[in-house]
Amino acid sequence: MQTGFYIAKRYLFAKKSHHIINYISIISVVGVLFTTAALVIVLSVFNGFENLVISLFNSFNPELIIQPAQGKTFHLKNIPQEEIRNIEGITYFCPVIEENGLIKYKNQQSIVNIKGVDSSYIEMSQIDTLMVQGTFVLQKKRENYIVLGYGVAYKIQSRISDFYSPIQLFVPDKSKSSASKLEDSFTTLRLFPSGFFSVRQDFDESYVFVPFSLLQDALGQGDRISYIELGTKASADITHIQEQLQKLLGDQFLVKNRLQQQSLLLKIMQSEKAMIYLILGFILLIATFNVIGSISMLIVDKKKDMQTLKALGARKELILKIFAYEGMMIGFAGGVMGLFIGGLIAFLQQEFGFISLGEGGKGFVVDAYPVQLMAKDFFWAFVMVLIMSALSVVYPLKQLAKQI
Repeated sequence: MQTGFYIAKRYLFAKKSHHIINYISIISVVGVLFTTAALVIVLSVFNGFENLVISLFNSFNPELIIQPAQGKTFHLKNIPQEEIRNIEGITYFCPVIEENGLIKYKNQQSIVNIKGVDSSYIEMSQIDTLMVQGTFVLQKKRENYIVLGYGVAYKIQSRISDFYSPIQLFVPDKSKSSASKLEDSFTTLRLFPSGFFSVRQDFDESYVFVPFSLLQDALGQGDRISYIELGTKASADITHIQEQLQKLLGDQFLVKNRLQQQSLLLKIMQSEKAMIYLILGFILLIATFNVIGSISMLIVDKKKDMQTLKALGARKELILKIFAYEGMMIGFAGGVMGLFIGGLIAFLQQEFGFISLGEGGKGFVVDAYPVQLMAKDFFWAFVMVLIMSALSVVYPLKQLAKQI
């Protein structure tokens, strides 16, 4: 064991001539402990919310999506459908039309995103698991129906039980772009709702589903579609399939996975997580200021010991190392205990969910704060502790170097 480290360890646990030094050392350890624990817990909660959001998208966004590199629509005939269907791992091929329109029910109206899908969409997306009222039915016995986002249904005060007042859906007729009257440029669809779904507020307040063929005829744009949603086997290699599709389709089309489809939201969440890491890191830096006070007072307390060490032949570097190790051990002790306590609290929350979302969490998809422990969070939290501990000993050592 190195001499400097051995002496620093003895100083850490030995009684000092002034009890205040022991108290400041304890406060330093506790400050680093709580800040490190808070860092681990907050980062774990962010991981939990990120995974929760992604899991919600899994029922609304497909595994893969094919969309045009330029423009909003493309001809379905330009897609090699059979070759795509024959790619190993692909189980569903669902063309989709998406268009803006006006929805009206009695005296209430709202602008919505209309999504036209066929019968394979339900099996591929499992959106029927997100229904909060009614069922996801678009066609039954030659009758067409509409499925509304829960927010849309609330805006227009729609009810499934109303069989006398259909919902009116106004969509632009692309085949009549040169119509002399504005009302002639729109097709009116009259549909009864079969159910309401809920994914996330922005989706719930903007999306409605109608049959693919119905919307295709109403728009009057032939076989032009907005994009193609693809479902895959659970064991499929999504990255490999994505590469195959991109190579097959060329630069005229973009193939995106689920994360790429929601890249903006995930970037925002990751930016928020990074900001929290920096803010708590700054708080940790403030907490390590106690280490500066502890080391400074210890230097004053051990002046006689330093003189004795110099008399025994100790070099300046050895004396500086003793107090450097002392400060690092204070930070290390607080950091390790903080990682353990923070990890334990996060683990208990992850397994038992004892901290609920409160009154505001009623009706949400989870009742307690979602948490996920990740090894990289522990690593970066520990790195932060070591960096802050190292910075905290710089000033006392500079002052000590001038004195010896």
